[in-house]
Amino acid sequence: MLVLKVIHFILAIGVIVGVLLQSGKSAGLSGVVDGGASQFFGKTKGFDEKVSKVTTIVAILFMINSLILAVL
Repeated sequence: MLVLKVIHFILAIGVIVGVLLQSGKSAGLSGVVDGGASQFFGKTKGFDEKVSKVTTIVAILFMINSLILAVL
């Protein structure tokens, strides 16, 4: 039970980090403000797609772990 709670905590942190790393869908004004710094630091479309896939997987694992903890 303690192991499941620790895993749940790690998954929760993973979901939070994944959501915060994703760029917003309305990148109109934010693209102007950063001045191309996102390209300089390597934040490209491929990075956003990978973060989105990883966040989806972690969120699904989080939901499954939540259901398991609710049943126990």
